Amino acid sequence: MHTDLKKRTLLQMAAAAAVAPLALAACGKKDEGAATAAPSPAAGPAAAAPSAEPLKAAWIYVGPVGSAGWSFEHDLGRKEVQAAFGNRVQTSFVESVPEGADTERVLRDLVSQGNNMIFGTSFGFMEAMVKVAPEFPHVRFEHGTGYKTGPNLNVYDSRFYQPVYLAGIIAASMSKTGVLGCVGSVPIPEVLRNMNAFALGAQSVKPDIKLRVVFINSWFDPPKETEAANALINGGADVLLQNTDSPAVIQAAAQAGKLAFGWDSDMSEIGGKAHLGSVIVDWGPYYKKAVGAALDGTWKGGQVTRWGMPEGQNLLIKVSDQVPAEARARLEKAEASIKDRSFDVFNGPLADRDGTERLAAGKRADDAWLGGIDFFIKGIEGQIPTAK
Repeated sequence: MHTDLKKRTLLQMAAAAAVAPLALAACGKKDEGAATAAPSPAAGPAAAAPSAEPLKAAWIYVGPVGSAGWSFEHDLGRKEVQAAFGNRVQTSFVESVPEGADTERVLRDLVSQGNNMIFGTSFGFMEAMVKVAPEFPHVRFEHGTGYKTGPNLNVYDSRFYQPVYLAGIIAASMSKTGVLGCVGSVPIPEVLRNMNAFALGAQSVKPDIKLRVVFINSWFDPPKETEAANALINGGADVLLQNTDSPAVIQAAAQAGKLAFGWDSDMSEIGGKAHLGSVIVDWGPYYKKAVGAALDGTWKGGQVTRWGMPEGQNLLIKVSDQVPAEARARLEKAEASIKDRSFDVFNGPLADRDGTERLAAGKRADDAWLGGIDFFIKGIEGQIPTAK
């Protein structure tokens, strides 16, 4: 999430083509709440919305909302905002927004419609938001999972790697083959961090367990996700994780009689007997905090907020009854230590799989280190694709 490859800029070209018309007024955009408000006056982004008019807040999503996954979970957060503030806000969203120049057009269109707060929920939206935000200093921009801020641009993110470590504990406890699998999206630090965290959690139970990974170079591509999942299963993996946005991986595991974890949102019903737990992020609390600050006039730009398990934003939920008592005890102990901050996932000494020290003994990883991960630890099999 720091300097590195651009997260989500590698979104599949086919997905972009499917949305190419971008007739935002006619498709893809949905509104909830009060009647349309006039554009907010250029009084600065921290100014409260006029009492007679609602704050117009819009969200842009990189994929379809659907019924599970990344964009679905963000939209649940948007709905929490609408429910919490009622007619004081009018919320809307645009789904399946391609990254790049198309993002800029969507942002400008939303501003022209009177939105005075915009949430961009994909790393690949970052450069567009950085470019557009200075053009509209009266609009509050919030970027999810990035690292660049501005006078009217904030960043918010989550610490997925914390519950992913817990998933690793369960996976090692449930695996019969000693091989785990992970379907990766794009080879950026966030994804590599999650894969390493999964392996570290698993190795805390079984030091010799293997994690095999396959990248699909897309965040949302159900056919490719299914193909990658089946390849991992055919290679011996009997417990799967994913860092992609659709339920395809857990569905493939269920079809093959294997085990898997839900990702981004609760996938317990989708996965059925295959479901061991879901690694999720609850965006609602942050969205309510940010919108509340805009409404009461305390919103400030240039801020970075990263929450995780201690703040209740990241969770491992719906742990399966299949998980034995011993594994649950390990899980609960690790969960408690992460929540009270007495333990975190990445602590030194830590070396990559070539034996090079990456984190010195006695050191705990900070955000700069976490944002620069470009390696796998020992026990992870698979290549890290070259960035394009």
